[in-house]
Amino acid sequence: QLWIDESARSGPENMAVDEWLLTHAESLVLRVYRWEENWGSLGYFGSIAEARETFPGLNWVRRWTGGGLVDHRDDWTYTLVVPIGDPLARLRGAESYRLIHGALGRVLKSDGVQLSAGHQATGASACFENPVEHDLVDAAGRKRAGAGQRRTKTGLLHQGSVGGWMEIEPSCERAGALAAALAPEVRDFKEQPSAEEIGRLEKRYREAGWTERR
Repeated sequence: QLWIDESARSGPENMAVDEWLLTHAESLVLRVYRWEENWGSLGYFGSIAEARETFPGLNWVRRWTGGGLVDHRDDWTYTLVVPIGDPLARLRGAESYRLIHGALGRVLKSDGVQLSAGHQATGASACFENPVEHDLVDAAGRKRAGAGQRRTKTGLLHQGSVGGWMEIEPSCERAGALAAALAPEVRDFKEQPSAEEIGRLEKRYREAGWTERR
């Protein structure tokens, strides 16, 4: 299923929507979404002090998934939710990461963007300065697409970003192509979360105890 979420949301609200999807989706769902101005996200184990030092002036939300620091002011952001019954959700982390980024790489190639799988980590905290295995890098070795994952008893949450050097405009076409590469059938996602449900879930992501935990 494909959800082109055209609402520009805050960081906590975007994280709440993804959490809701993970607990409600009955089949694979690809959500492509936008951010309100000046938001960045950090991985579950990331340092908020380092985030603020690296990208001063951003509002920060802590993701439920791993990975590094991401500046969302000019990126193409997507979430893939895979229910536990789908074979993709039962793969080891590195293998599911490889398959998803392989599909993304083929879609970007059809857009005229040639990327390949990265191998050499740099240790930098900023996500796009630290390519890890199966991230997508350009010919100069610069990371252009990365993601973080989380597995629960209900399935796999894969939160990904393609760096802002790309044009954001063809988002709908790119999203449709990526969904088609990951699922045998693509249809629009109809079941939308209510404002009350999202409001309840986003409280955690707004709390200082969550954001400031590390």
